[in-house]
Amino acid sequence: MILAAGMGTRLKQLTDNRPKCLMPLAGRPLIEWTLSWLKEHGVTECVINLHYLPEQVKAFICDGSQFGLKVHYSFEQILLGTAGAVKKVADFFDEPFYLIYGDNFSQCNLQELRDVFELQRTIAVMAVHWREDVSQSGMIEIAENGHIQRIIEKPKSEEVTSHYVNAGFFFMDPRIFQFIPPDQYCDFSYEVFPKVLHASQKMYAVKMDEPIIGIDTLEAYERANVLAEKISLGMADKRR
Repeated sequence: MILAAGMGTRLKQLTDNRPKCLMPLAGRPLIEWTLSWLKEHGVTECVINLHYLPEQVKAFICDGSQFGLKVHYSFEQILLGTAGAVKKVADFFDEPFYLIYGDNFSQCNLQELRDVFELQRTIAVMAVHWREDVSQSGMIEIAENGHIQRIIEKPKSEEVTSHYVNAGFFFMDPRIFQFIPPDQYCDFSYEVFPKVLHASQKMYAVKMDEPIIGIDTLEAYERANVLAEKISLGMADKRR
């Protein structure tokens, strides 16, 4: 599932007339990068949640066949949050699945999440990456074996015990739905993951070395565009 319902209010210059997931990176909409990336990792079908200017997204993606995928849509009249959005389409998932926060850009190896999931037989695996300043992110405390011990959203300076943060990419078992209430706003980081850990259900983290950029400011958008251009050049070189 790709979460793409956000309003993009902090990027108003770019999202006044288009949804955030259609912002161009090296000439390609962000959502196109994401769909192609998922296809490369063996995904054949996905659902995308929508809210702001949904018809633009549908007009661009259509049924997904141009990307080699079968795409479904879930419209939210009122935003349901990261977990509430997934719970709304719980019937779609009868096997473990990737969950992608659609405003984060990377081309990291998602197969690593699946490999750890299958090895540990866990309820969820989270991609994490290093960040010097974790004060505006979800800080993840990780044991040596990769087991997630604690998650603190936007920690105060005295609470910082790790510099790894949630990257917004996951591989999950449908068992996660038992921790999400139906038909209401619910957030994974603030509500669901703490419940999972409190219930002694193990979650694991995979440390990603590849660049991961959460596009929530104009500066971050510019960095993502530079990264996309580098990736595009690399793709062009491989085709020669």
